[in-house]
Amino acid sequence: MRPTSPYLWLGLLWLAALIGVGAFTFHYGEGLSYFSTNPDACANCHIMRPQLDSYRKSSHHAVATCVDCHLPRSFLSKYLAKAENGWNHSTAFTFQNFPEPILINEKNSRILQQNCLACHSAFVHQIVATEAVRCVHCHRTVGHGEWVGLGGPENIHNNE
Repeated sequence: MRPTSPYLWLGLLWLAALIGVGAFTFHYGEGLSYFSTNPDACANCHIMRPQLDSYRKSSHHAVATCVDCHLPRSFLSKYLAKAENGWNHSTAFTFQNFPEPILINEKNSRILQQNCLACHSAFVHQIVATEAVRCVHCHRTVGHGEWVGLGGPENIHNNE
């Protein structure tokens, strides 16, 4: 019988530690909740609380969840986007490198536009359907109310 290399044991120890830390982080961050459509999962991270609170006061809360507006509709695309957003959000919040107030990126903005048009296509003007103008250009506060950051309302409209 050949003796086992100490490097093998060291490697297995590191692997076990990595799996343990990953499992703890997934549990602590309520990772399974992100597979649901419950809007509360979007506010697991305390920084999203103002968005959830304003969503609950909006007219959309009775007809749509966060997932309905912010993720693609097909099964595979939805879960790929959830994985990508989960990675991006967790690294941004871990390293504290995100804009304040939180802004949607271009890819997610396109998804949002497609979902607006899918639900409201019967009465959307043709110019919006061509993406010459995005729905949120005029309807910026729909779903979330006024933009606020951690420090309260910001004068962000100068950045438009």
